[in-house]
Amino acid sequence: MKPLQISADTAVKLAKALGVPLEQIMHMPQHILIQKMIELEKNEAK
Repeated sequence: MKPLQISADTAVKLAKALGVPLEQIMHMPQHILIQKMIELEKNEAK
């Protein structure tokens, strides 16, 4: 599995928002990362 195609800045923001290490973000399967991003968007909208 190759690393995700996201910028370093995006990865850092996601790691902080999800409360997980940066390395975990970079090796997370893409479909799971997308689910997490959707959850964050829903929480920010509230």
